[in-house]
Amino acid sequence: MAGDTEPTKVAEPVPDEAAPEPILAARGLTKHFPVRRRGARDLGGPRRVVHAVDDVTVELFRGRITAVVGESGSGKSTIARLLARLEPATAGTLTLAGEDVPLRRHQVARSYLTRVQMIFQDPFASLNPIHTVEHHLVRPLKLHGPSRTRAQTRAEVLRLLERVSLTPAEQFARKRPHELSGGQRQRVSIARALAVEPEVLLADEPVSMLDVSIRLGVLNLLRKLGHDDDLALLYITHDIASARYFADTIQVMYAGRIVEGGPAEEVTQEPAHPYTRLLIDSAPDPDRRGALTRDRERLGEPPNLADPPPGCRFNPRCPHVMDICRTDVPPAFPTGDGRWAACWLHRTTPETPSADRPAAGERPDSSDQTVVNARAE
Repeated sequence: MAGDTEPTKVAEPVPDEAAPEPILAARGLTKHFPVRRRGARDLGGPRRVVHAVDDVTVELFRGRITAVVGESGSGKSTIARLLARLEPATAGTLTLAGEDVPLRRHQVARSYLTRVQMIFQDPFASLNPIHTVEHHLVRPLKLHGPSRTRAQTRAEVLRLLERVSLTPAEQFARKRPHELSGGQRQRVSIARALAVEPEVLLADEPVSMLDVSIRLGVLNLLRKLGHDDDLALLYITHDIASARYFADTIQVMYAGRIVEGGPAEEVTQEPAHPYTRLLIDSAPDPDRRGALTRDRERLGEPPNLADPPPGCRFNPRCPHVMDICRTDVPPAFPTGDGRWAACWLHRTTPETPSADRPAAGERPDSSDQTVVNARAE
């Protein structure tokens, strides 16, 4: 099957009948943004779109943390906004606790918004600077909660602040966002999300704008909330090292598609997709001595999603590219232990070329001309 079309996914692993049902599931989720035409030469031509997200499946389970990892522009944050219903999806299905959710934003019931909450990357931008912390927490309590007296509302605000370790709560309730540190503002954002007692938390790069010294505290808070309250968490990040520490499962995203998924420890220790290996090798390493810069120059840049390459979208940068990679979209091939990779290297049919092909999780030989795993001599 040629072209940028999705083949029949005969190689996908069969789900375990005893596995728990996801609380929030998106299947075949797609989002295309139209490109604004410029000039008369564009009139009458085909409507161009940016393929921000294409045929993505994400399942979130109670008490578990799922991380979506990828470089900037890969479509990670778009997935979070689609799940939060901040953007209408172009195609796909979305279910919450087994019930279908309309794809159009104006059709979504308020009950969905109380059950699925989002934590944004920049806490200062998501908080109104002229209002106090108490005001930010009272609003969701009044809009989505049961009727309370003023004293009960005040007590609930203090309880929320204590829950996110902002103590003494009375003092923090009177402060405004500019009087707080970045980590404290993010904890206020988390408390605001918890005010409606959600079942799902979508954290879009929640620590990327915080000092390194306080990132761990915020991640530990989110993990504790997820496990103690049986919340389902989606963790969006470009840092695969923090995803390994924080998440239970990892899905790796490249150019609008998910290319690998599985348990966090296994995915990061034995990556099956060449792009996952590239992400891991991009982590700072003092022994590289400038090799990373040379790697980026030789590997090139990510594709233009307004005109994505046919077949596997990683094929222009892949060190193991084959002819089929340039024409056919790879399905999800199982690689063992609940893992899978959308890569033709893992096809097990006889016609699959085997020469110079690494096994699942095996790194390319250091003598290879590629530099995905190059090390300075």
